[in-house]
Amino acid sequence: MRSAISLLLLATLAIAGCDKRSGPGSQANETLPSANATSGAATADKGTVDRSHKGEAAPDTAFTDPAGKKTTLAVFKGKPVLLNLWATWCIPCRAEMPTLDALAGQKGAALPVITLSQDFKGRAEVDPYFAKAGFKNLKPWTDTDAAFSLNMGANLPTTILYDSAGKEVWRVSGEMDWAGAKAAALLAEAS
Repeated sequence: MRSAISLLLLATLAIAGCDKRSGPGSQANETLPSANATSGAATADKGTVDRSHKGEAAPDTAFTDPAGKKTTLAVFKGKPVLLNLWATWCIPCRAEMPTLDALAGQKGAALPVITLSQDFKGRAEVDPYFAKAGFKNLKPWTDTDAAFSLNMGANLPTTILYDSAGKEVWRVSGEMDWAGAKAAALLAEAS
């Protein structure tokens, strides 16, 4: 009888251990749980955090600034920057844009939020979308060659945090509530 109880206890412990999650940082990619599953918010954290590119220099790929001039991420050197790759036809991209707009208003010049459209028609598609959405803080940055997403092999939306030295900290692939607690914890890593 005693050995049967011991065997049952061992089996119970073994089964209970199978459900245990590994600690944070055990993998390069982390799937973020939905922060808004019960709150009813429109945007949920469905993104995956990828730290496998940490320390890589920001690409020198040219894109167009809101004034219509060619630029690169090098103009932001000396301050962290949040780069969001999106397109007007991308439903998860559009879902997270209002929270990016709120974040841009909250952070201001301390953390520029660059929403870089990958639409081939550029401002012809982005401007009407921005006007209809009524963004107060985001600006229409464009990459009509989709060079960023193609060169990085990135699906949309992808958001990348670069530190003040122009080095990647992390990237999030997928939709994120940029006004939520999970995003705040990630953004606290900006330097």
